[in-house]
Amino acid sequence: MSDSGFDPRGYAATLPQRPGVYRMYAADGELLYVGKAARLRDRVGSYFSGRPQSPKVDAMVRRVAGIEVTVVNTEPEALLLECNLIKAHRPRYNILLRDDKSFPYILCPAGHDYPRLVFYRGPRQRGGRQFGPFPSAHAVKEVLQHLQKVFRIRNCRDSFFANRSRPCLQHQIGRCSAPCVGQIGREDYARDLEGAIGVLEGRNAEVIEQLQQRMQGAAAALQFEDAARLRDQLRELQEIRAQQIANAQRPADIDVIALAGEPGLYAICVLPVREGRNLGTASHFPGSALSEPAETLADFLLLYYGQHAAPPQILINIELPDREALSEALARVAARPLRLRRPQRGLGARWLELALENARNALRMRRLTAERALEGLQRLARVLALAAPPERVECFDVSHTAGEGAVASCVVFGADGPRKRDYRRYNIEGITPGDDYGAMHQALLRHGAHIAGGERPRPDLLLIDGGPGQLEAAARALEQAGCPGLKLVGVAKGADRRVGQERLFLPGEAVPIVLEADSAALHFIQRVRDEAHRFAIMGHRRRRARRYRESILETVPGLGPSRRRALLTHFGGLQGVMRAGVADLEKVSGVGAAMARSIYDHLHPGV
Repeated sequence: MSDSGFDPRGYAATLPQRPGVYRMYAADGELLYVGKAARLRDRVGSYFSGRPQSPKVDAMVRRVAGIEVTVVNTEPEALLLECNLIKAHRPRYNILLRDDKSFPYILCPAGHDYPRLVFYRGPRQRGGRQFGPFPSAHAVKEVLQHLQKVFRIRNCRDSFFANRSRPCLQHQIGRCSAPCVGQIGREDYARDLEGAIGVLEGRNAEVIEQLQQRMQGAAAALQFEDAARLRDQLRELQEIRAQQIANAQRPADIDVIALAGEPGLYAICVLPVREGRNLGTASHFPGSALSEPAETLADFLLLYYGQHAAPPQILINIELPDREALSEALARVAARPLRLRRPQRGLGARWLELALENARNALRMRRLTAERALEGLQRLARVLALAAPPERVECFDVSHTAGEGAVASCVVFGADGPRKRDYRRYNIEGITPGDDYGAMHQALLRHGAHIAGGERPRPDLLLIDGGPGQLEAAARALEQAGCPGLKLVGVAKGADRRVGQERLFLPGEAVPIVLEADSAALHFIQRVRDEAHRFAIMGHRRRRARRYRESILETVPGLGPSRRRALLTHFGGLQGVMRAGVADLEKVSGVGAAMARSIYDHLHPGV
């Protein structure tokens, strides 16, 4: 019996031998764990039988102060209810998928005379053609680069395309055929696009044969430049084909999923196979895994395919006791027939071996990274005289270009590496351009307010990218925000700004701490600082991109969408509008003399 007076053994004995879902609560009402059971009485009672269990299970059981159950009719219903509850409440001891992004695709949007191929992540679009899914964004970008190199398909936005007066840099480096300025006809462009789509659909041999016929025809007609270009396309395409890893004899859509590891630290590799082609791998590390491998894999499948479309077949490397019920539950989610199996021979078994090897390698690398991070945290605690190694380390950096578009980033690290769900960015406004101290003060003022208000956890160590000036600004901001007493450290670059010469500044200390170049503490700080720098630069670039994507016409007071469209149509694009005088602007329908003068003055300040 627990301290709260709850008798878990007695409660379990009253439960029916029916399928259902159980929820375990702590004394403060926190939902600790959600589980499914084919027989509720046996499953719940097993936690309190006194038999030896893993340390994490023991730690959870000691906190249980209450249990609730929901009885359902079938085991598949229990699986689906468990999945929904985990996604809704994210209990501490259940597995959690840290990356809930959808699969990336390549999209060919409809409705344009010269369609493009673009990276796309999201629901299926009507009218357009989607190709994939791909295991990662990197895989999509690599494929797009190859296709643009071979077929020279445009990748610019439609608004950019509509306002070009000369070819862009992509044409100059041989990655675009410049249809925006008429360098290629519509039929020839459509033929190149169809070749790229043929590659995406796995019809490489057919596309290669067509290119060979076109090359021979061009050579016979003495069109040697065209023949040479087609020859180069053939060579590139054959290299791409040679790089493909494995092809099935029969086209198939299959996901191959392998789990490696032990309770508390699992790696799951997902290897998608589309039309018989291996598209690469993606690794997942289910957080807070408490259960045995079979249970973890079953929970992962339900959570994963609650977010991603399931193919007709899923191959797994572990035999699941409730495989039939799980197959039925997944089929309900997918709204289509679905087969879940563990192959013992043939191509499926070879794919599973490949996925398992990738899972083991990902787990090995994660363990190595965690060991290095732990060593770095331990040494950092000794250097900074901390009572214990910090469990939560935050780092701030500011990025801008000549003071424009300043963005402050906050990244979070622990012994398990980066915690990207806790990353934050702060757009800096209202400061003197280039004032790094003011930018740091503003960012930490807002961040400190979130900590003081309980919206953000209190870090054990807060790193500031900069020297004594940035450190002082951060300290003043945190005190002003009602969040004093945080352990602050400034990380300044050396005299010649070389890696390995970083100096650590503490508030009120004039003499910096200099660590050895091979110190694990320094390596950890560099890793965190570099991640903060990367995250800040990415935010700054996005902010600048949004600003420059905005048409300057949208900033003209009183100029609405209809008259903006009329101006662009009349002058053939923004460049024509910029060259127009007041008298030219007055000729546009709907633009009077006063509006023409306003537009001209806004586009040509100081003239």
